[in-house]
Amino acid sequence: MRIISWNVNGIRAVAKKDFFESINKMAPDILCLQETKAQDHEVEETLSDMEHYTMHYNSADKKGYSGTALLSKTKALAVTKDMQVSEHDSEGRIQCAEYNDFYLVNVYVPNSGQQLDRLDYRKQWDADFLNYLKNLEKTKPVIACGDFNVAHRAIDLKNDKSNYNKTAGYTQIEIDGMDNFIKSGFVDSFRHFHPDTVAYTYWSYRFKSRERNTGWRIDYFLVSKSLVDRIKSVDILSDYFGSDHCPISLDIEF
Repeated sequence: MRIISWNVNGIRAVAKKDFFESINKMAPDILCLQETKAQDHEVEETLSDMEHYTMHYNSADKKGYSGTALLSKTKALAVTKDMQVSEHDSEGRIQCAEYNDFYLVNVYVPNSGQQLDRLDYRKQWDADFLNYLKNLEKTKPVIACGDFNVAHRAIDLKNDKSNYNKTAGYTQIEIDGMDNFIKSGFVDSFRHFHPDTVAYTYWSYRFKSRERNTGWRIDYFLVSKSLVDRIKSVDILSDYFGSDHCPISLDIEF
């Protein structure tokens, strides 16, 4: 089974940039998209040609903001939205698809803001999301994928010292949040298989960042420990364009 996760930074915009050709090449069994920036009917209309997939959407109440979509060739046993915590559930950030052997959670973690004005909220969100994942894990193993909006270690961003505790995505509070996921038993699958590889998943549109590879690794597949032996490969697919993020892939055997 091949799972692809991609923050598309606007589904209607990326659809005009070889998106469908890219998806055909990557050939996912399950496709998790973040930051669709569209309402459910707009996502459905934009992706209407993808007939081989069953589609599920979770849009934010606020139009043109946030949002996730999950497309699956294998019909899920059930698909639910959000973590059932009212203060977190209006932005379309979570989808959970249940399959025979695992739960798949598609997530778009909140950004802490340019002035770090949402950092306290983000700290609470991370804690509540971890609790949500651990509750799922009591029933079945979990694969959580998406844009986690944090570079976990210095290797995960180009300019670590100048960004530390100054820039959203690399504050100690956010790093601690990812530490808590790992300490609770989730495995950062890319780093597990590629401990010393410098590779990024996000580049700002400014300052020719992608051209210069001034990037961040903020997109992840976090997996329950019991699934690690089933993983065949985890890759960062930086040859695909259309967004300020590139897709990431997980190949796993069930």
